Amino acid sequence: MAAAGAPDGMEEPGMDTEAETVATEAPARPLNCVEAEAAAGAAAAAAEDSCAARGNLQPAPAQPPGDPAAQASVSNGEDAGGGAGRELVDLKIIWNKTKHDVKFPLDSTGSELKQKIHSITGLPPAMQKVMYKGLVPEDKTLREIKVTSGAKIMVVGSTINDVLAVNTPKDAAQQDAKAEENKKEPLCRQKQHRKVLDKGKPEDVMPSVKGAQERLPTVPLSGMYNKSGGKVRLTFKLEQDQLWIGTKERTEKLPMGSIKNVVSEPIEGHEDYHMMAFQLGPTEASYYWVYWVPTQYVDAIKDTVLGKWQYF
Repeated sequence: MAAAGAPDGMEEPGMDTEAETVATEAPARPLNCVEAEAAAGAAAAAAEDSCAARGNLQPAPAQPPGDPAAQASVSNGEDAGGGAGRELVDLKIIWNKTKHDVKFPLDSTGSELKQKIHSITGLPPAMQKVMYKGLVPEDKTLREIKVTSGAKIMVVGSTINDVLAVNTPKDAAQQDAKAEENKKEPLCRQKQHRKVLDKGKPEDVMPSVKGAQERLPTVPLSGMYNKSGGKVRLTFKLEQDQLWIGTKERTEKLPMGSIKNVVSEPIEGHEDYHMMAFQLGPTEASYYWVYWVPTQYVDAIKDTVLGKWQYF
């Protein structure tokens, strides 16, 4: 007798579930090589997609050029006026006979170099002349003027203290100038005057009185020589306020006011006579020289020509 069960053609409840369970629990069959490789590739792709979704595979953004953080990480160990990370050159800075070895950025300007020199020497930039194959321009870089490593940079200039030290008081400067003038060779030894004085004292020169001072005579002073060695006489026309300088060839009539100065000096070996010059123009080149002037008239001539002598 047939067992009771489901009608033919009908499945009993739970058959599908049971089948699925059997299928699930059934051991997987081994994969061949092709299938194993495909499965591994799929797993790798899935893993990459998963990581990318979480942002783990996004590359870090590159530092832009000039970024401070990037530059801060670069250093050559030198601090030459902000030269970190910049190409340096070895320079020999020479000032006041002293050499200073300096490393300095090749792309720094001449103005920046002056600041560096100031920090080394104390010489203010405004008082510096910096030279490398000529004057170093302040607005050009050392690279532009082709400075090479080991180059010698010459510096000329004085510190403020040096300038103040040479600014002596006016009186002291005048005294120094006077002392220097006193050291000069006497006029009568100079070649231009020697050729006249070597002729000797003129035979018809007026007599002198050593150590005396007299007023001008009423007659011309005569018997003297001029620079060319010719005879000359001096006539003082007080009523016309003129000095007449007469030679054999002509007579020059000069207003007293046109004569800028009168200088004189005793003649060595004949101190009772002087050599005297009348300044007719702005420079010493305009001096008119007269030799063998009697010493007793020298002061009277100066005072008369320069307006100091009083007649009663």
